[in-house]
Amino acid sequence: MKRLFFIAFALVVTMDIYAQNAPANALTKTEIKEGWKLLWDGKTTDGWRGARMNTFPAKGWSVVDGTLKVHKSGGGESSNGGDIVSVNKYKNFILKVDFKITKGANSGIKYFVDSDLNKGEGSAIGCEFQILDDENHPDAKNGVAGNRTLGSLYDLITAKKEAKAGFKKDDFNTAMIIVNGNKVEHWLNGAKLVEYERNTQIWNALVAYSKYRTWPNFGNAAEGNILLQDHGDEVFFKNIKIKELKK
Repeated sequence: MKRLFFIAFALVVTMDIYAQNAPANALTKTEIKEGWKLLWDGKTTDGWRGARMNTFPAKGWSVVDGTLKVHKSGGGESSNGGDIVSVNKYKNFILKVDFKITKGANSGIKYFVDSDLNKGEGSAIGCEFQILDDENHPDAKNGVAGNRTLGSLYDLITAKKEAKAGFKKDDFNTAMIIVNGNKVEHWLNGAKLVEYERNTQIWNALVAYSKYRTWPNFGNAAEGNILLQDHGDEVFFKNIKIKELKK
């Protein structure tokens, strides 16, 4: 019964989201009434900082025509400005992010990120909604059974290929992540790609056979930061919105 309720809840929310048309980086009256908040105002870097610093990166990112732009560096992941994270941490939520990739680009949206644990080089660690040009980036063929392709829970669960039929390679697409307790879903342009449950034996076994096996209790944190990834490729983000859920 609980599972059916969650599925019905997600469908209702999704239908409501895609029925609305709001100006860029703004909330409709309905969204405000329902408790949505902007995670990015479309003009400044307020509310965000570098994953390994207390301020916003001085290079690698810029605000361009109402978008957060990741600059192409050619140096690999987090080698330029580095990842950015939300100043606040979140527990139960619906997150929406519009993104646009360029040819061959790689990036991601991460959640349950604990930036205090992410030291050293490379991208900060967290559950990841993979953003990738599946046709032109080699990572699409790595991992296991496509679990590094667009929309997948990176290196863990493969996104349903048929649910990505509406992906627009030259325009903005809407990623949505729903976290309701231990139940998590990935959506793309209104189609569900992935669903899973954390803090279970099955989840822990899955992690044990992934690149995250060396991270204690990976993915089981009660809360964490939201992260936008700098993987050295040009990517654009806008309309970053979140609705916190009561649990």
